Amino acid sequence: MTTDVQVQAQPRVDSEVGTLRSVLLHRPGAELKRLTPRNNDKLLFDGIPWVDRAQAEHDAFAAVLASRGVEVMLLADVLGKALEDGRARSTGVLTAVDERRLGYELADSLRSHLSSVDAKTLAHVLTAGMTFEELPVAEGASLVRRMHGPHDFAIDPLPNLLFSRDSSVWIGDRVAIASLAMPARVRETSVLDLVYAYHPRFRLSGRAYGAHSAPVEGGDVLLLAPGVLAIGVGERTTPAGAESLARSVFNDGLAHTVLAVPIAQDRATMHLDTVCTMVDRDAVVMYPAVRDTLTAYPMRPDGSGGVAASGPVPFLSAAAEAMGIERLRVIDTGLDSVTAEREQWDDGNNTLALAPGVVVAYERNVETNARLEDAGIEVLRISGSELGSGRGGPRCMSCPLSRDSL
Repeated sequence: MTTDVQVQAQPRVDSEVGTLRSVLLHRPGAELKRLTPRNNDKLLFDGIPWVDRAQAEHDAFAAVLASRGVEVMLLADVLGKALEDGRARSTGVLTAVDERRLGYELADSLRSHLSSVDAKTLAHVLTAGMTFEELPVAEGASLVRRMHGPHDFAIDPLPNLLFSRDSSVWIGDRVAIASLAMPARVRETSVLDLVYAYHPRFRLSGRAYGAHSAPVEGGDVLLLAPGVLAIGVGERTTPAGAESLARSVFNDGLAHTVLAVPIAQDRATMHLDTVCTMVDRDAVVMYPAVRDTLTAYPMRPDGSGGVAASGPVPFLSAAAEAMGIERLRVIDTGLDSVTAEREQWDDGNNTLALAPGVVVAYERNVETNARLEDAGIEVLRISGSELGSGRGGPRCMSCPLSRDSL
């Protein structure tokens, strides 16, 4: 899905709020239909989404972006295109088939089978997974196959691909492939690696970080201003990951300051963007419970290729200083503690900026959206009753590929 008027923009993102020109989304698909009450917790969903409704909500989200001139690229399309390259197909099959789980003979047979299917079918398997009853029928005598139930997974599905921000993030003209912490999401990085290595749009782009490094997830990375990053450290991103990414962007000349921001290590605040996102050049929407307690450890180059860390210091003042502004405006979510907590859980703080002062937000967060509009922010509301079942909002569901410079 792309807009007719949008000229393909070269990937580059220097901020959270520059006018959005191109974005990568993943339309919910067969991988969500793999969720059951037995596996949804393991696969990191709080409930079983109504997939048809989730798809309709996602289509409406994409339509809002397209109506504002944003080129919308869908992961299924770009992955299928990348897999037209024989090298991508070989790599995709190799990373999807786990020999330790299946044993040598069954794994070898499955690799041979997947090497023979077309690019669209392989893209489907890489995202939706494969059950034992879907394996090639010739392998019916395998002990591994006989001792697994028909609906057990030979290749795990990736329902969290919906949240395309987490698995990759663009910093300047380079892409950082995330190192995802949760077992259910580890294989997502190999899928994005294929896209960025073999799709014609991206294959010449440099890398800012690699998935083999310490855990960092894109939902924890905020581009506060050109040259200034904030990285949440909590359930998904480790201190080692934040320091490694800081070292990488310093050495590549992509940033001069990185703020490591500790956040609570629990489900409600899994990423920094669940408590704070930027809505204007100098403004954030923030969960009020953390406004006065959020701290930061500023990191800057040490002059010899390493990282010099200091702190902790208050996050808001450290961010304003690094951004070169007098203060960072804060728009609190909710009018009371209960409302604020409810709307934070429903991703009220997880907005996607389409331009300075223009954001997409879930319609259900009534109080937060009203406070944003009172502060002069244009709010484009979308439905998210089913999309939100994996605990992610409009920012989580989008990986900006190109934004205008501020």
